[in-house]
Amino acid sequence: MAKEAKTNAMRMLDRQKIKYEAFPYECDEFIDGIHSADLIGAPYEQSFKTLIMEGKSGGYYVFVVPIEKEVDRKAAARAVGEKAVDMIHVKDILKISGYVRGGCSPLGMKKPYPTVYDASAGDFSEIYVSGGRIGLTLKVPLKPLLEVTNGKLADITMKD
Repeated sequence: MAKEAKTNAMRMLDRQKIKYEAFPYECDEFIDGIHSADLIGAPYEQSFKTLIMEGKSGGYYVFVVPIEKEVDRKAAARAVGEKAVDMIHVKDILKISGYVRGGCSPLGMKKPYPTVYDASAGDFSEIYVSGGRIGLTLKVPLKPLLEVTNGKLADITMKD
């Protein structure tokens, strides 16, 4: 079988010599994180989606939250020192991140944006994030992931 093509996310991890596991799965179009996790057998609470938001200042921010949760926009804004943050438009994801909807990874974006992971990620030594294309999930050790994305942990999800 042909060797799998590396994504920017994988190349970034390789450059930093960070060990990760790649989980490719069959998928032709966008599916949500829950379906992606089901396809590879990943636990929901350990699986995270990547959201890009724009602050009132015009800056972009990356928020990495559990697939079953919604981002708390007020908490997210506080975490990055903004008055407010709003989701970017789907049509702008590629232009801003270099990734498509459903394949947006916190790793290897066009530019390094401030990145905040929900505090619940701290419960795990490894988390699952998008691998940088639809049909690819990566299991990455949390500590090096935070370092390479210059990320921090904060409570940024809605409380149940």
